[in-house]
Amino acid sequence: MTDRRTQLADNLARVEERISAACAAAGRQRDEVTLIVVTKTYPASDVRLLAELGVRQVAENRDQDAAPKAAECSDLPLTWHFVGQLQTNKVRSVVNYAGLVHSIDRNRLVTALSAAAVKAGRVEQELGCLIQVALDAESGGRGERGGVAPDGVLELADVIAKAEGLRPAGLMTVAPLVGPYAGRPRAAFDRLMEISTHLRAAHPAANMVSAGMSADLEDAVAAGATHVRVGSAVLGVRPRLG
Repeated sequence: MTDRRTQLADNLARVEERISAACAAAGRQRDEVTLIVVTKTYPASDVRLLAELGVRQVAENRDQDAAPKAAECSDLPLTWHFVGQLQTNKVRSVVNYAGLVHSIDRNRLVTALSAAAVKAGRVEQELGCLIQVALDAESGGRGERGGVAPDGVLELADVIAKAEGLRPAGLMTVAPLVGPYAGRPRAAFDRLMEISTHLRAAHPAANMVSAGMSADLEDAVAAGATHVRVGSAVLGVRPRLG
């Protein structure tokens, strides 16, 4: 366990150096960017070590992994982010532990989350909802990895804002593998920031921009992201799922 703690501490330090350097290069303050550590496939023991090392924001992408892990770590001062594609049959579980969901991309999901949030008593402690923007999607469509096309963002944000127990928190994207932004993460994240500007004009509190992962966090910071989602650079190369 001591070796693992040292490994995580060293990895966190390297990621911190990368974020700090990226902020300096972009003329931003370090506290403008929040690190979310993506702990998928790794055990609750790693989450505990990360918490000891000062991590406060953690993310999961599958409810079947996240729910028991969050329960096991319920004594820790953590905010849990759900970052994977979310099926409506999982929302009742997710609202019990997640502070924010990064993958809102359709009205039906908003309706289901709202009903679950109200049932869970989250009317005052609203669930933060980030709209996943698919930069590879045609108008009115969805992306290969989920997400709504850019022209659907404002309408979906209005639906979230009217939904009991939810609040529009901002935007999320994953650098697309196909389409005009494939292989161009900086351009993709710049486009996301443009969309964020329009969103904030209508919903000023929806100011989170979740973009960038282990391979492209510098591009995200340069573009103006407020949150970066880093997994393998902190925890190591993930074991294959069986």
